[in-house]
Amino acid sequence: MKLISSLLLLCCSTSITTAFTPMWSQTCSSIKSSSLRATTAMTESATIYGSLEADEKIRNIAVIAHVDHGKTTLVDALIKQSGVFRDQQQADEAGITIMDNNDQERERGITILSKNLAVMHKGMKINIMDTPGHADFGGEVERVLNMADGVLLVVDSVEGPKPQTRFVLEKALRRGMQAMVVINKIDRPAARPDYVVDKAFDLFVELGASDAQTDFRIVYASGIQGKAGHEADALEEDMGPLFDAIMESIPAPRCDSKEDDSLQALISNIDYDDFKGKMGIARITNGKVKLGQAVALQQPGEPKKTGRIAKLFVFDNLGKREVEEASAGEIISFAGFDNIEIGDTLITNESGGSNAAEPLPPIAVEQPTVRMTLGVNKSPLAGREGKFLTSRMIRDRLMKELDKNVALNVEETESADRYMVSGRGQLHLTVLIETMRREGFE
Repeated sequence: MKLISSLLLLCCSTSITTAFTPMWSQTCSSIKSSSLRATTAMTESATIYGSLEADEKIRNIAVIAHVDHGKTTLVDALIKQSGVFRDQQQADEAGITIMDNNDQERERGITILSKNLAVMHKGMKINIMDTPGHADFGGEVERVLNMADGVLLVVDSVEGPKPQTRFVLEKALRRGMQAMVVINKIDRPAARPDYVVDKAFDLFVELGASDAQTDFRIVYASGIQGKAGHEADALEEDMGPLFDAIMESIPAPRCDSKEDDSLQALISNIDYDDFKGKMGIARITNGKVKLGQAVALQQPGEPKKTGRIAKLFVFDNLGKREVEEASAGEIISFAGFDNIEIGDTLITNESGGSNAAEPLPPIAVEQPTVRMTLGVNKSPLAGREGKFLTSRMIRDRLMKELDKNVALNVEETESADRYMVSGRGQLHLTVLIETMRREGFE
């Protein structure tokens, strides 16, 4: 029998005999987390601003919104108009969901995983982080904000701010970030931009935004048409006004030091490569890092994990570009460690690390709200469709998921073949189960 389908999971609340025999339960109590989650869930990350301008030619922005407010379509329009594609034919072949390239993302029509890309505009590099809009994937948003200096808050021109808009905006404002409001889908016949702007302002005030934060820049856009403008009824023929607003309203990255020994880069994501192995993605908060440099990974109060930078990349368009050196303000991807974890801080280990900076506070994420049990399939039809059938295989896969899914918790139970999995919502866990089913787990 296959793993339970997404629809069935959302409709059922009792124990079901399926491949994983999942059993849902809503909990208001604190859920015990793994060692990483225990440190991250209760610690608010420090702000990333400093006294020095790191690089005036870089802008780091996170695009945040409520689900289905057109955030990813807007990012796709920015990509197409930034010269990423060779010609219009190549852009057309890429389709309308360039960033949502995961199979489940395209099937469900939502963003599940946050993604990094970089585009150039008028000599300035804009690092863009596309984030999920569904509340169940809020953990993706929380860790991405560690790499941004400002946010593009995308709001539907008809619906206005919604619950997830409030959640993600509160996280950004708490970090002292400057937000820019994009009133999207302005081409809709029922658009009411004045009402939406007023509601957005009210939301900023309710969340305790500073005077500078409430004086936000407003841009009107139609992501599907690839148009933007400074007035709702006067859109230009491209996204130029939005690009210009980003360059003018989102501050350049700042740091406290540019010295080599002051290197600090908080690992916010993990990537995998068949040839390079496990790769960490981080924004350099202070200092600089070089290819081949002796470095260490450390969390506060934990021992160092030492090694060298084997490969060093920066984001370039939809891919990565290998570099020899990267400085504060840049977002990097690097290889050289097999035991890297989200929440580690990359610091120098030259001269034995005697002059190394202190590790940064780990990423703070909200506690899970839903839990379920996963176990082996004990039905008479077990083993007919899957190829990974044992409890050990299921356990190893769940532990691997913890490497990059910061909002997920996994616990052992009294039964040797069942595990307690906690997440941010039913959809959060449903996506995990469906992913495992497609990988051949039963």
